[in-house]
Amino acid sequence: MAYNFLALTNEICGRLNETTLNNSNFASAANFYSTIKDSINASIRDINHQEYNYPFNHNTTEIILDVGVGRYPIPQNAKIVDFDNIKVLRDDELNVSTRILKQIQYNEYTRNYLDDELNTTSTGETPRYVAKSKSNDFVIAPKPDKEYTLEIEYFIVPADLVLFDDVPTVPESFKHVILDGALYHCYMFRDNAQSASLSKQKFDEGLKAMRSLLVNEYINVIDTRVDRNVNTPALRVN
Repeated sequence: MAYNFLALTNEICGRLNETTLNNSNFASAANFYSTIKDSINASIRDINHQEYNYPFNHNTTEIILDVGVGRYPIPQNAKIVDFDNIKVLRDDELNVSTRILKQIQYNEYTRNYLDDELNTTSTGETPRYVAKSKSNDFVIAPKPDKEYTLEIEYFIVPADLVLFDDVPTVPESFKHVILDGALYHCYMFRDNAQSASLSKQKFDEGLKAMRSLLVNEYINVIDTRVDRNVNTPALRVN
């Protein structure tokens, strides 16, 4: 079975004893079918609101810098940008190697580099710093003297599913979590509090498992216990 909006909708239909849909009538299906579709999107939004850094929402984009321009917009679908890993990419023609930009505070940028940004006669150089501005953009300093390629890593805000063959960013292995969340919303719509409570419990358990498997990451674990028996001088009895 395919993993898409139609398949998810039909699984909910099956559990609620509703007639299933197909490619032809999916878009026009109304009434309770609209509630089912909305519930699936609500469940996916609930999943994505739980964590900012699910790996399946990770994205990378490249920006060709404009000479003399140090201010650029953050991608519109970005939930959170990894400012620790914004980098100028290697370019042999421009004689530049890969360089990770050091993040600084915006007020530090305005104190030390804002005048350079506004100075139209400044030639610029290879950027070394990046700062998030007060609006939905970021600034780099010094401003570029060449058309360097900047790589940005960020986590997206996924768009709602609309077409029958739209596929969620949530991996198929966690399809059951989407379904449990959608069933919760559908049961709430039908005022079935008992079934809604059971679905919510399963949904919360699924979210906990997702966080444990996908987000919680411990590369190094340090044992901070102190062994008081090591190199402890023996007591002397006089």
